[in-house]
Amino acid sequence: MDCQYLPLESTGQFSPLFLDYLAQKDSLRSFYSQFPDLAAFEEQIQNRSFDPKKRKVLVDALNRQYQSIDHKPDFSVLLDTNTFAVTTGHQLNIFTGPLYIIYKLVTTIKLARKLKETYPNYNFVPVYWMATEDHDFAEINHFSLFGRTHTWQTEQRGAVGRMNPQELKSLFVQIPEKLVLFEKAYLSHETLADAVRYYINELFGAEGLICLDADDAELKRVFAPIMRDELLIQKSGELVQQRTEQLEELGYKTVIAPRDINLFYLDDQLRERLERRDDGTYRVLHKSLQFTEAELLAQLDEHPERFSPNVVLRPLYQETILPNLAYIGGPSEVPYWLQLKGVFDHYETPFPLLMPRNFALYVPAVSARRILRLGLTPEELFQDDITLKRAYVEHHTRHILKFDNENKTINKALDAMLSKAMMVDPTLEKAVLAETKRFANAVARLEKKMRRAEERNQETGVRQLMAVKNELFPNGTPQERSENYLTFYLNDKEFLNKLLATFNPLDYRMQICLES
Repeated sequence: MDCQYLPLESTGQFSPLFLDYLAQKDSLRSFYSQFPDLAAFEEQIQNRSFDPKKRKVLVDALNRQYQSIDHKPDFSVLLDTNTFAVTTGHQLNIFTGPLYIIYKLVTTIKLARKLKETYPNYNFVPVYWMATEDHDFAEINHFSLFGRTHTWQTEQRGAVGRMNPQELKSLFVQIPEKLVLFEKAYLSHETLADAVRYYINELFGAEGLICLDADDAELKRVFAPIMRDELLIQKSGELVQQRTEQLEELGYKTVIAPRDINLFYLDDQLRERLERRDDGTYRVLHKSLQFTEAELLAQLDEHPERFSPNVVLRPLYQETILPNLAYIGGPSEVPYWLQLKGVFDHYETPFPLLMPRNFALYVPAVSARRILRLGLTPEELFQDDITLKRAYVEHHTRHILKFDNENKTINKALDAMLSKAMMVDPTLEKAVLAETKRFANAVARLEKKMRRAEERNQETGVRQLMAVKNELFPNGTPQERSENYLTFYLNDKEFLNKLLATFNPLDYRMQICLES
């Protein structure tokens, strides 16, 4: 693949907060620990002590979760005090979901490789934090393949990782392509978490990627002291709100809003918010479940798996049970982590390096040849349709589609007319200016008609141009947020290997990958 690169700010796809973080703007320095360049990892390693007992709990949990997988990784390396993790996380979107999820995983794998090359005395394990406890089923229940959306319909509720995926059998009847890996994953496992672990291990296990399901009683037990604090003291919401207000005072839009209690109550078919009433009792929102303080704390002691951190506490949970150095996130994740450093400081937990995942636009060979033939630059691919068509038509026309020279001549004449009219009667200024404005509008309309006429003259080129744009930005959505990796993998079995070969986890630019 031929790879070209663009600054992220030139794509028009990213928020000011995200871009200013990458630009290392001084006003944001207090919202994170260090900027994620290669040298920062050495200091991060020195500051990241991790209790050996926690390592044992982690390894035991991974061995339990992988017990049905034939070719599982050797987790014992995580018992070594010189071993660290680099982590990304995402929901369990069916069939891997949008392409950018694959990009997150590849970025994380490549980061672990790069760190091992740079710091050979240490080990680095890429980790996929499976968001098994997430309950927003509508966000994961569909995927797009060759322009067609396929949707999983179910009556199951609660944490998606606990759902039975065998209902997906009906989708395999609808999909003309034979997807053997996913059939085996979904139809041979009783939970979505097990199915995802299976196919991710098949795709990336050989690259060292480990899947972690944090919906685990023993892992939750490690985090239980902080969850107890959350139930009794409720400090995290206040700390996040402080950071949120500071960011908003700087003019940024924030992503997450904290709750008084940033925990859900989790059980079969159930994940609902916990609320504390004025009388000191607790209730599960939208359910009849209620507890006294003593009853709820007893549940935490006996069944920590029934408590699920929300977006405010999940990152802290992650850093509590993993010897982690960096979190690899998307353009919404990195900004919301900037709201959380106060919580990490309060619980004296090292704040990970925040790294954006790799961003890419994959251009198949046919489209790459069209782009070359049409004379498009990488920057132009990210323009909106109107701007792109206008630039193309103006570049390829043999005619002059603007009245710039004529306008200069006419404007001089209009200025002279205005002067003459005002010499006769100053009150005529308004009337002359109104006529001038009317004339300018008429000229603009005529220029617009000329451009449309020229678009018709160049109909073939414009049609090819928009076909390329729609392939790379289906329905105006960036390819990586709409297409599934299977769209490309089914036509090119080397697709994932090509990503592994070309992605650079420390290159914070948009990568345009053109097939030859």
